[in-house]
Amino acid sequence: MKRIVVFMIALYSFGMYRCTPETAGRWSEEKANDWYAKQEWPIGINYITSTAINQFEMWQEETFDPETIDRELGWAEDLGFNTVRIFLHDMVWEADPEGFRQRLDKFLGICQDHKMKAIVTFFTNGGRFENPKLGPQPESIPGVHNSQWIQSPGSAKVNDPQAWPILERYVKDILTVHANDDRILLWCLYNEPENLKLGAESLPLLRAVFKWGREVNPSQPLTAPIWLLPGSQGTRTALDIVSFVGEHSDVMSFHCYYEPEVMETFIKMLKRFNRPLICTEYMGRPRSTFEDIMPILKREHVGATSWGLVAGKCNFHLQWSSKAGDPEPDVWFHDIFRVDGTPYSQAEVDFIREMTVNKSSVGQDTTTVNK
Repeated sequence: MKRIVVFMIALYSFGMYRCTPETAGRWSEEKANDWYAKQEWPIGINYITSTAINQFEMWQEETFDPETIDRELGWAEDLGFNTVRIFLHDMVWEADPEGFRQRLDKFLGICQDHKMKAIVTFFTNGGRFENPKLGPQPESIPGVHNSQWIQSPGSAKVNDPQAWPILERYVKDILTVHANDDRILLWCLYNEPENLKLGAESLPLLRAVFKWGREVNPSQPLTAPIWLLPGSQGTRTALDIVSFVGEHSDVMSFHCYYEPEVMETFIKMLKRFNRPLICTEYMGRPRSTFEDIMPILKREHVGATSWGLVAGKCNFHLQWSSKAGDPEPDVWFHDIFRVDGTPYSQAEVDFIREMTVNKSSVGQDTTTVNK
């Protein structure tokens, strides 16, 4: 706890909690909270179809799988979920902009059919980037969690401003087409910008993508998630990146795969921004379960998308530390269903349905925030 207090003091010195004047183009606290008050409780999943190994297979024409998407989002709808977070990829757009737009529109239409809205993610530092190529993708490695996920745009482009013009066209194209699309809940411009372990110096591109977003000025809010609890043991949090995210996001988003105590601390810290909160990644059994975490998120009016829906090619149900050849664990890490729609745990599915029966407007009452 002492580390967290010290870290928060440091954030004040960086101006992280400055509320006035507002960053140019950033939504005011009032606008952000008014927007959130009009939403149902955003509750759902991070999603990639079970037939895709990565973002390439999710969005390329030859592997885009609307039938499976429709079936699997039907299972999500049956759980009471209303939100689905997705990851795009710049290389798929660059190769076929028109086809990419059509497939994204098709996906959003399926979401609408299932009464779900999308959180759309452009860039991510998570995953690998070892000269990926479009077309047929490597096979899933049995026993290995998420063996073929791909960074976007990859550290070489992240660190090279000369490569950004095509990224700007990509981001602005998608934002412009869907600027007033009520099938989209919000835009996640850059996932895990603090995740620097593969050499991506993210802050300059993070600044640029927020600038591009403000220039388009979509009707939906813009955000980037805080990856780790600031000041927590073992954190690799970059203070300048966290400060930028805190000063430029319309709604605050964050990730937390840890115990209820950590989730409670994270929420308390972020409530100081007096903005809506959305946990865009959570739930990693056994330390972070639906039964332990969902009640906290609902009570605190925090939107939530857990990681994974169907145990498919990505092997999200395996632990992060899993190794090639490992058997299926007795306790799954992520995911909720097998590919045939059978729940991993019927008791868990029943609990989720109980929690999602009432998703009425959850606008935050920021007057009660403990400052």
